[in-house]
Amino acid sequence: MSKLIIDGCRSLSGSVSVNGAKNSVLPILAATLINAGENIIHNCPDLKDVDSAINILHHLGCKVRREGKTVIVDSSTITRYDIPDNLMREMRSSVIFLGPVLARCGKSSMSFPGGCELGPRPIDLHIDAVKKLGADVMESGGKLECTAGKMTGKDIMLSFPSVGATENIILLATACHGRTRIKNAAQEPEIDDLIAFVNKAGGMVARRGSEIEIIGTQTRENTEHKIMPDRIETATYMCMGAAVGGDIEIKNTCPHHVETITEALTQAGCEIVAGTDFIRLKRDKILGSTKPVRTMPYPGFPTDAQAPLMAAMLKARGSTIFLETIFENRYRHVNELMRMGADIKVAGRVAVVEGVTKLFGTKVRVTDLRGGAAMCIAAMSALGRSEIEDVFHIDRGYEKIENVINALGGKAIRE
Repeated sequence: MSKLIIDGCRSLSGSVSVNGAKNSVLPILAATLINAGENIIHNCPDLKDVDSAINILHHLGCKVRREGKTVIVDSSTITRYDIPDNLMREMRSSVIFLGPVLARCGKSSMSFPGGCELGPRPIDLHIDAVKKLGADVMESGGKLECTAGKMTGKDIMLSFPSVGATENIILLATACHGRTRIKNAAQEPEIDDLIAFVNKAGGMVARRGSEIEIIGTQTRENTEHKIMPDRIETATYMCMGAAVGGDIEIKNTCPHHVETITEALTQAGCEIVAGTDFIRLKRDKILGSTKPVRTMPYPGFPTDAQAPLMAAMLKARGSTIFLETIFENRYRHVNELMRMGADIKVAGRVAVVEGVTKLFGTKVRVTDLRGGAAMCIAAMSALGRSEIEDVFHIDRGYEKIENVINALGGKAIRE
């Protein structure tokens, strides 16, 4: 099992480019099933979760090959509609295959998904939507068996703007007769990237604010698409610069997608300049605290950026309050940060960070993807050397994060 060794307290400078968005490429890879043709997907990051999605496509009978940052999927050769438990358990977002498999094959068989243990992530919204659109669903022994009846478009009101449920409904609705409207749909940019892909494949999908309309149609066109930049990767690198100090540039990104992070770090004392596709962050003074951070669906503060920002605030003057509203168990990284000298108090969904003057390098264990990024940030701003174990969690969402740290002037090696 590999680990990262990071030497801390090295001022940062230089530039780094952002990869394609993990939370965009995964649903788009699943969406390649609906068009029964060749799909050329550019800007695909080399991530463990991407490999897991490709493994599912292989299992279903697709022909998939990678050429650098491009993944080519020929979904015309699909032969199966079942996804075994071992593949479903590799990532929590594997449930995104429910809609496209059912749309393409008329039936699907899969177990419940796995991935980071962030507390319950019920898929009731997915199942209810599938039923409303006309499918029969049987749940037994941790498995979902779905059969398409007469699939007809309907109005679906989501009780919560779930990203995964919104994506599954879009993909399944392409195979439904008539019009489907999703009300209170998620508004994350990654969903708009999926919509762009589906429309290129011949779909008819339109967003009007929090409502998305899908007209059932044949999606049978070969498709070429470039994945959008990863906004959580961008936020993570911004938090690195804020925590350690220095002057860094983040290229090939979309500043508009990280405005809530920019606002928080600016309030804490960072100087941030954004262009069309770059962000420059400078921090040469001691950070101050920022206003309370409440995680919310987009365009609110992203839950995936909560842990990296918390790591950036560990040595800030004053107190920073975090309120996690999305996941119940998203503070699993706190105990590991406290091993490094952080002062954090947690009560339910609230965490209060009291800034300390020093952090100390030590041995920590990664608990989940974004918590792992937080540990890297804390290690970069700590005195001495840190050993970060169970790096495979980080590899799910960051491509060779040690290369990024080194490119910005830090010192990290993988053993």
